[in-house]
This record gives sequence, C-alpha cells and structure tokens, in this order.
Amino acid sequence: MTIRKLTEPEICRDLFRHFERRQVVQQCLRRRAGAWRVEDAPFIDQWSEEDYAFLVQCLQNTIHTGGAVFGAFIQNQIKGFVSVEATPFGRQGDYRDLTSLHVSQELRGRGVGRRLFQSAADWARKQGATKLYISSHSAVETQAFYQAMGCVDVAEVNAEHTEREPFDRQLEYPLS
Repeated sequence: MTIRKLTEPEICRDLFRHFERRQVVQQCLRRRAGAWRVEDAPFIDQWSEEDYAFLVQCLQNTIHTGGAVFGAFIQNQIKGFVSVEATPFGRQGDYRDLTSLHVSQELRGRGVGRRLFQSAADWARKQGATKLYISSHSAVETQAFYQAMGCVDVAEVNAEHTEREPFDRQLEYPLS
C-alpha cells in the first residue's frame, strides 16, 4: 500500500471506481442526559452517484483552498482517503478540520485508516495546528477507531458542524 498526497486535477469520479463506501451500521452512539450511550440505529450507508459528485467537489475544494487530501493506493487503485482543511479555527486558531476519512469496505480493520489518520495529523502539525477537529459519524465502529487513535471529546465545539450533522460526535486529537 502506498499513501500519497493527491492533486486537484486527479480527483474525479473515476478515481473512486474501485472504492466501496458501503457500511452496514447496527448501533450508534447518541448523547442522552449528558452521556454517550449505545443505541440500536440500523441503516446502510451507501454513497449514490450524487454523493460521489459532491465528494469530488469537496475534495477538490480542500486542495484548492490550501488543504490536503491523502490517498491510500493498492495496485494503483484508491482504497482510502483523508482530507484536512487549511483554515485554522477555534479561539486560539489551533484546530485544523479533518473533514473526511474513509476506507473501502474490503480493507477496513487492516491499518489503512490508521496510516491515513497519521498522514493527516502530520500534515496539520506542519501547518501549525495543535489539534485535529473531527466531526465523526456516530457508528460504534467509527467511534472505536477514533478512540483507538487517541481522540477525545472536543474542548471547543464547532457550531457549524453540530448544526450540519447533529448526530455526529465532535472529537479532537492532540498533535503534540
């Protein structure tokens, strides 16, 4: 597997032709009475062509505005990616936003996400950030990944994220 930084021109729908987003979710974390609790919330997360078109637009914009997108490739096929925005935010300007991290269904649990996450963290650190901000999907498996990476609940919630995705768990990852 090779991890490398992507360029804006190479990000297109065809890049993802061998990428399988499908995720079968059975349980999610929900904030109830001030605590995170596991609840049954079964659904299948499968991207449509419109979702892929939006993804391409977002990833191109990330690069266009100075952020970074890293891809994990096996035999020249993208099997995972992560994106980090360049714009600092937070009261101290210490956060950088990790806006996406996805691994193709057949490779989850094999270290691809960990390597992508570290690539994003290294890049954000070099940009002067002291924390990554993650508005993370509330699926139990997703939460287990971020916990294993060392993420914790954010100290400073970004209202834009909570308004857009009210079920997401807002996390941060210290870069020091």
